[in-house]
Amino acid sequence: MAKEGNTALSPWRELFSLGVYKRSQGRLARQLTYAAIVVLVAFGCWSLHNYLASRVDTGTRYGVSLGVLLVGIWLGYRLVNVPHFADFLIAVEAEMNKVSWPTRTELFRSVVVVLVAIIGLAVVLYLYDVLWQLLLRWLGVLGRKGD
Repeated sequence: MAKEGNTALSPWRELFSLGVYKRSQGRLARQLTYAAIVVLVAFGCWSLHNYLASRVDTGTRYGVSLGVLLVGIWLGYRLVNVPHFADFLIAVEAEMNKVSWPTRTELFRSVVVVLVAIIGLAVVLYLYDVLWQLLLRWLGVLGRKGD
């Protein structure tokens, strides 16, 4: 019975704790995730600020926007330190370290191949389109250009 009580309070304790879960692991993934959360919260607060512009006075508008921003920043910080989510970010960073990234030359060659293939496909599709237009106009299914 005691464990059930602790489980119910655990999210609240986690929300108000200051500790960092596994401080030295997955730092880059956590920092980038936190930065993305802060940017999203900031854009949301900016949108809220603009929405409230014609509805409330200036002091209330700034106070509400700032309050939501501060709560969002705190929740983002706590989110990247929740054990389940932090373990996921640690695993993501570990997997990203295993990836073999292409060299600049390999990347350039791959880009050239993709661009040539796309341009070639576009030319072939254009020629098919022109051919079908000519054929359908000759059969009388499509009208003339001037009609």
